Amino acid sequence: MKVLSILKKVRFHDLWKLAILSLKNPWFIWPTIAATKETMSVSDHYFGNLHHQNGPANAFRHALWNYLIAKKCTKWSKNNRKVLKWTKDITDWHERAFTNRELARKMDYHNNAVGRQLFIDHIDQEVPEMVVLLQKMTNESNFIKEGDDLEQFKNQMVHISK
Repeated sequence: MKVLSILKKVRFHDLWKLAILSLKNPWFIWPTIAATKETMSVSDHYFGNLHHQNGPANAFRHALWNYLIAKKCTKWSKNNRKVLKWTKDITDWHERAFTNRELARKMDYHNNAVGRQLFIDHIDQEVPEMVVLLQKMTNESNFIKEGDDLEQFKNQMVHISK
């Protein structure tokens, strides 16, 4: 992962917000980085570059990312509410810091929430088993378009390109 090249794309204001968020939760930084690396590796393995587009593979990556951040952070804190707050805050920060079209951003927020809900529902599940479940959910991912009410797809993954 080329952290410096990625951070160069982020506005100073957003870097400041990241610093504050990280200072409030320093024990979650390393597990979040580890979860991000693992997410990219698993996504690359199963989908190649497809997960960088806005199709079902991207939905998989976002849901897995949130699941793994929460899973790895529980090794540092047994307070699941705090872990889930961090997971939401850091992934919401990411969605705001890296500009995206409105529908793509909504899709990402939605799939992030799916991953956090999977963590709640399958807290004791091992990661390989979750990957199998996420692959099944990816195959059932729903195509959405502008104006769709994402609430109708609660706990289901969504995508905007095929």
